[in-house]
Amino acid sequence: MRITALSLASGALLAFSGLLDAQPRLTGGTSYLMNQAIDISDDFRDLANTYFIADHLASFDAASGEGLVGWKRYRMTPRQAFNTNIQQVQELQMLDFPGTAYVNDPELRIKLDFISPRTVRVRMLTTPVVPREEESIMLDGKPSNDTSWKVTETGDYVLYTGDFGSIRIDRSPWRIVVLDSEGRVLTRTAACQDTDLTQVKFLPFSFIKRGSDNARRINPVFTLSAGEMIFGCGESATGLDKVGQKLNLFVTDPQGPETDQMYKPVPFYMSSRGYGLFYHTSAPLTCDFGASYIGLQKIYMGDENLDLFIFLGEPKDILDEYTTLTGKAEMPPLWSFGTWMSRISYFTQKDGYDVAKHIREGRYPCDVIHFDTGWFEVDWQCDYEFSKTRFEDPRKMLDDLKADHFHTCLWQLPYFTPGNRYFGELIDKGLNVKNGNGSLSYEDVVLDFSNPETVKWYQDKIGRLLDMGVGAIKVDFGEAAPLDGIYHSGKSGWYEHNLYPLRYGKAVSDITAERHGERIMWARSAWAGSQRYPLQWGGDAATSDTGMLGTLHAGLSFGLSGFSFWSHDMGGFVQSSPEDLYCRWIPFGFLTSHTRAHGAPPTEPWLYDSERMQTVFRESAEMKYRLMPYVYAQAKECTQKGLPMLRALFVEFPHDPGAWKIDDEYMFGSQILVAPLLEEGMTGRTVYLPEGKWIDYQTGKVYTGGWREIEAGKLPVIMLVRDGSVLPHVALAQSTDQIDWSRMELRLYAADAKTASGLVCLPSDGSLQTVKVDRSGRILSAPKGVSVKVVR
Repeated sequence: MRITALSLASGALLAFSGLLDAQPRLTGGTSYLMNQAIDISDDFRDLANTYFIADHLASFDAASGEGLVGWKRYRMTPRQAFNTNIQQVQELQMLDFPGTAYVNDPELRIKLDFISPRTVRVRMLTTPVVPREEESIMLDGKPSNDTSWKVTETGDYVLYTGDFGSIRIDRSPWRIVVLDSEGRVLTRTAACQDTDLTQVKFLPFSFIKRGSDNARRINPVFTLSAGEMIFGCGESATGLDKVGQKLNLFVTDPQGPETDQMYKPVPFYMSSRGYGLFYHTSAPLTCDFGASYIGLQKIYMGDENLDLFIFLGEPKDILDEYTTLTGKAEMPPLWSFGTWMSRISYFTQKDGYDVAKHIREGRYPCDVIHFDTGWFEVDWQCDYEFSKTRFEDPRKMLDDLKADHFHTCLWQLPYFTPGNRYFGELIDKGLNVKNGNGSLSYEDVVLDFSNPETVKWYQDKIGRLLDMGVGAIKVDFGEAAPLDGIYHSGKSGWYEHNLYPLRYGKAVSDITAERHGERIMWARSAWAGSQRYPLQWGGDAATSDTGMLGTLHAGLSFGLSGFSFWSHDMGGFVQSSPEDLYCRWIPFGFLTSHTRAHGAPPTEPWLYDSERMQTVFRESAEMKYRLMPYVYAQAKECTQKGLPMLRALFVEFPHDPGAWKIDDEYMFGSQILVAPLLEEGMTGRTVYLPEGKWIDYQTGKVYTGGWREIEAGKLPVIMLVRDGSVLPHVALAQSTDQIDWSRMELRLYAADAKTASGLVCLPSDGSLQTVKVDRSGRILSAPKGVSVKVVR
């Protein structure tokens, strides 16, 4: 009778789970809304699911790094304790029929590969079926093979030792243990035995078989140590240290960088303890970094298998290893580092000429004019053609703007409403994402970039615009790939949704490189690997101090996720920016790799009835254009090392404990520290300075490391130069193609330093050179072919 009752109960649970699957779950009384982030952790609390916990190493060949992990079967069951119900797992003897066809406690494959002296790959399966090898668009080619690791084996463990640390596989209980070069445990997986030490019966390293559909999902669980900090996971606007947070890595449109959701999630992060982890998957993930249990990092994966890369080292080492694996950004063209002038939107050819005229007459250095949603005949209706009623001769306009030293950028998106001229054609040609019935997933057509024919069709349209003289394409949206869609790749939206921004951006970047020989676009969404196709911007920020702070957090987090180049809408996007906010945001924007004025009009400084506003804009732009040799050389180094231009302090100062705590300042490249003014009316602020001397770029005052109260200079921003720096400058030009690179001013910043150095990269040859000057101003090494003058 007990078996029958259990069977009936299980059947009811399965039916209920299936119902939940068919009818999306309710959260706070609200049904799931399309393309909102998914919390995978819900699956790992479901009583209808079967749980398998990694138990022991059943067999292993140390030479090949392959073996079997023994998993024990459990069920999740409620437990009452004085009128409080909790959940915990209990060993389960399966009731599967026929019993001879299935295994209660499976032994499933594990494989280790050694990619470099700092990188190890761990793959684990949850089924006996080994997936076929296929090229991953997230990786920059096939991972390499390193033979420097040494293996030792005992009855208790298998230990692989490299130059920078070790990976240990414990036999029973099964664990993966990550150690540094001194043998200190950095992190390890959680086992069932760990729950004996606490009344909180957390779920250790496990996978589930869902009762609703028998789909398997894996849950790697690693320890968190006291004081440990976690950074990365994409363009996250919340606090920079993710410990205590729960993040859903699911590409979505959060409507701005002020929430816990992201345009650009990335399943990669690094720890302050000297390791990084990359979960090589495109399925949704939920990362619980000590949010539900303070000693654990729980990664709830929508994937049935684990493909994990472990990196060892300091932040610069980890970023270099990760971007070697997934690709480094190519160097964007010089002109892209100049000012981009935009609003939502310029609607006519006359608008384009008027903007160009005001820029040049007002002496605002600028390289790009962007036409947003209004260049089509119908606003927002993307058909890749200039309006015939408002643009009399677009080709001539493009030529004229180019003659006036402007590149142009055009907005577009990958969705086609029923009224769009291409709606029927795309359906007829089968170039759209389809639902399970072979029809549309949405009311709109969504381009299927996993289909080579779709890419060809799309690149033909974009290529014609580039051939006309357009300089760059705005790659807007891309966050709404149908989750239930069926894609040409043969995969469902569960695996294609997060890949969509990567495929979308690649299509634009590739055709731009083919037609112009340049890697440049302006994209909003991203996933792991998108850093190969610069660049991305921060989305639709609120026109508020909160929007500015969220933007800064997002940019810092994005840089710690492998992206070298990034931008944001100065002043915020949603409304016309108040003067005080815009003036504080503008220097932050110009001290970012790429700079754009964009949002609700007016964004143009000459339309503000404020001399201060116009001066701050003009002089911030002038500062960046004079600093262009520094900007360009630092950008070049970023492409070589996988570093971000907008850089968290601890990347440069990993041994300074205070630097790890700072999330409202940044390094602009390796030598300039920037502290934006983040509150209305601020003229100065408290600033943390890493150890050493720092020289104020605007006033020349010298500060020592520690917490300091600093007033801004003429521009409303704190901007300090690291002692021992040489910052190369050029004479002011109104566009980057007018810069005279043959003459440079080397500004020396030396308080205590006996010598100073910096980097120079000439656009003419692209090579990175080091310049050195002693504190007296004597040149020790200078860039070849350049006339230099030292200024102290």
